[in-house]
Amino acid sequence: MSTTATDPRFPIGKPDLHSHISAEQRKEFLEQIAQHPANLREAVRGLDESQLDTPYREGGWTVRCVVHHLADSHINSYVRFKLALTEDKPHIKGYDENEWAKLKDSDMPVEVSLALLDSLHRRWVALLQTMTPEDFARTLIHSERGEITLDSMIALYAWHGRHHTAHITELKKLKGWK
Repeated sequence: MSTTATDPRFPIGKPDLHSHISAEQRKEFLEQIAQHPANLREAVRGLDESQLDTPYREGGWTVRCVVHHLADSHINSYVRFKLALTEDKPHIKGYDENEWAKLKDSDMPVEVSLALLDSLHRRWVALLQTMTPEDFARTLIHSERGEITLDSMIALYAWHGRHHTAHITELKKLKGWK
């Protein structure tokens, strides 16, 4: 991953979409996915309503929207993994994240999505732990990205959780929030 410290959109750099990863890398990505809910909880711990409604950058989502986006996105990823494991090269559709973020459920307390992520990641990790290298080589066809392996997907979503959590932690540093 490249670091782009001057670009608040990518506090940990842009994703590196691996087409094949080693067993060691896969284990590391799985651990990052397993730790994501706890890391996100820690990032938002103690933030008040005003802080939760602060954009992480000018023109960016609020902290609250970031938390709800993570739940939306990771639900989609979990389902995509299951489709790729049970169908031959399933076609999946992208979705407009910005439009989803405007829906009223993005105004809910962050605890709703934090609880959802806790349960979702327990199931997702349980599934990931049972997968073989052949399973990770399975592919899906994304409407915008084309053919993607589940190896690429695990790398992407390990990055995705760290990426958005860093949006929150970097904002806290910038604002001097504890």
